[in-house]
Amino acid sequence: MSNPSKSITVRYIQNLKDVCPKEVPELLKKYGAEYHSIGCDNWNWAERNPEVSFAIAHCSDAIILHFHVKDHELRAVETANEGRVWEDSCCEFFVSPDCDSQYYNFECNCISTLLLHGGIIPERPSAPESCYADVKRWSSLGSEAFGRRSGDTEWDLVEIIPASAFFQHDIKDLCGRRMRANFYKCGDFLDSPHFLSWAPIQLPKPMFHCPEFFGELLFEA
Repeated sequence: MSNPSKSITVRYIQNLKDVCPKEVPELLKKYGAEYHSIGCDNWNWAERNPEVSFAIAHCSDAIILHFHVKDHELRAVETANEGRVWEDSCCEFFVSPDCDSQYYNFECNCISTLLLHGGIIPERPSAPESCYADVKRWSSLGSEAFGRRSGDTEWDLVEIIPASAFFQHDIKDLCGRRMRANFYKCGDFLDSPHFLSWAPIQLPKPMFHCPEFFGELLFEA
């Protein structure tokens, strides 16, 4: 089951792959990129949720993501790639290049530590170290770990994901492709945990590893 009610046309913007990630928010604004809400509180878990939006674009051989978060609580403990980033304040992009059960999860905490796996449940190996190195990241909160922080805070996270990061595929050109995906915001070990999605999920308890509920991405040629 896919989610046909949720669909995004991913704008083509030339030459974004090699820009400094910190420059991405202004460039997306310059080119009029559309922002979408990660606002589905499928399980009514938290008393107060963050406000989260994202924009997605591509430059034929890379996907560009910008998450903007207005939050009231933060946690950033994990500093090692492939670590437990979902326990921190975390933004996530799950995507199926072939619109099937094989998908990749790009999970990035608010200090830009990355977790990347790919495959079909339960056999979903971690990406090679070269993929972690190739995914450019930037956070407005920096890269130093910190414990729980309370108080209203706005922060930005950027990821530039080369096509080579889809390590179980051989994707040369994103132009004209159709993929299925979902976007998430979570924080399992916050004082007030939350589990938000872009496309709604019809399951009885929090679960993001459910490609049957992904929406659609249409990549401009």
